[in-house]
Amino acid sequence: MLPRSRPGRAAEDRRPRVCGVRTHWTTVADGEFHCPDCGGDRNYQRRTGRRRLTLLGLPVLPRGEAGPVVECASCAGHFPTEVLTRPTTTRFSALLRDAVHTVALAVLAAGGTGSRTALAAAVEAVRDAGDEECTAERLTAVADALAADTGRRTGGEDGEAPLAAELHEALDPLAPHLADLGRASLLLRAAGIALADGPYTPAERDVLTTVGAALTLPREEVADLLTAARTPS
Repeated sequence: MLPRSRPGRAAEDRRPRVCGVRTHWTTVADGEFHCPDCGGDRNYQRRTGRRRLTLLGLPVLPRGEAGPVVECASCAGHFPTEVLTRPTTTRFSALLRDAVHTVALAVLAAGGTGSRTALAAAVEAVRDAGDEECTAERLTAVADALAADTGRRTGGEDGEAPLAAELHEALDPLAPHLADLGRASLLLRAAGIALADGPYTPAERDVLTTVGAALTLPREEVADLLTAARTPS
């Protein structure tokens, strides 16, 4: 037997609220972002709002501003604007691809492109990062140009490699979005290129140390990782 409904309850629920606060939102920008709730790239609207006190559903008094917020077009979730600092999946992939490419070139420029094993390791790393059209010839040409230009550049502070500016330009935007394991993995991949043809040269070690610094890894951890890379598994 169905429970009886209370006679006046439905009518009571349909009554307008006597007073409340309503927010009127205005869209000021839009774009694509990585939605924390959806877990993927979505369209968004950046919105600002104005709160108003309502009486019987009608706005009567302003109650200040709301937001700004980022509203997901898919789930309608509201997030602080800081969420836009996280790169989209597409942007993150591009940052990683450019970073690996720059690191590989820097290591090759420091150690020379005469070693087929080092060059093959560099090509494999760049392709794994998403640049499937990378070739040994293309890497050789760019690395040789960088090596020739190195003599006309000055190194960075604290003994950084001459190509420090290029490495920081590629790695600084990526590092905050990499987990500790990801930053260590990137340094180890660079170390693998340097070790493909033998022990580190002083120039290669300078490059790898600069890579670790740009990835915000502590110096002690960088030293440990470079030592571990030399140890056969």
